[in-house]
Amino acid sequence: QVRLVESGGGSVQAGGSLRLSCVASADTYRRYYKGWFRQAQGKEREWVAGIDSVRGTSYADSVKGRFTISKDNAESTLYLQMNTLKPEDTAMYYCAASSYPLSMRKLVAWGQGTQVTVSS
Repeated sequence: QVRLVESGGGSVQAGGSLRLSCVASADTYRRYYKGWFRQAQGKEREWVAGIDSVRGTSYADSVKGRFTISKDNAESTLYLQMNTLKPEDTAMYYCAASSYPLSMRKLVAWGQGTQVTVSS
């Protein structure tokens, strides 16, 4: 079973940047499609970005051009570089793994989350 641990969240002003990291505990993580989700208080979970070696990267329209998802060569760590942050990006961010590329409609693992707060 894959265990995922996120870090890198924090509080920034609008226009600032943060880099989130997600470390996986098992080599089996490399088999899965990987991605980031977020959930703002009182709202539903929202898919943010996904990546694998076959399909490359994919982004929600709300973050396209501002966020960059990447992974290390060992595929044990997932990153999310967030630039030009907006107050509406405020949410708990979770990394996740899925056997369903792109849609990630069913998750096999997810982390505990890291909070991102963007002030105006």
